Amino acid sequence: MKNKPYFPMFIDLSDKNIVVAGGGNIATRRIKTLLKFTRNITVVATKVTQELMDLGKAGTVTLHIRPVKRSDFANAYMVIAATNDWKLNDEIKLLTQSTIIHRVCKEEGIYVNVASDREACDFYFPGVYMRDEMVVGVTASGLDHKKAKRVREEIQKALEKVLGEQDEDEER
Repeated sequence: MKNKPYFPMFIDLSDKNIVVAGGGNIATRRIKTLLKFTRNITVVATKVTQELMDLGKAGTVTLHIRPVKRSDFANAYMVIAATNDWKLNDEIKLLTQSTIIHRVCKEEGIYVNVASDREACDFYFPGVYMRDEMVVGVTASGLDHKKAKRVREEIQKALEKVLGEQDEDEER
């Protein structure tokens, strides 16, 4: 089945190890979203944005400024391949979907998302809106990120209106 449906699932990542291979803008955005849910993030990249460098210096993420190694995925629950290097993303895809690492990932239940290849994703990274206990995730199944962003923004506006009205009612 070419366009298989993906089940939307909300999971507790608070004690899960997340490995992000890459340190560019996409990796930075995804890490900033993940930080709302966990502090167990390891970033491995030869170059990182200043924002990631600052997060590493503050101890918010574990930062390794070096090339990715197979052993980086050993204790991961989830791997995000979000490098600016499509070739490296493909190599990470191969590391996580074939050979020994593939078996380890499957045995250990490691989910992988390759930012540059929707076909190589066990999950899609959603656009996220959070307010209080409300968490909304939106995806276009890896097909149209701009559309998903617009939908998430419209949902955010609607929820802020509804939740803002609720807050006003509770104050009365």
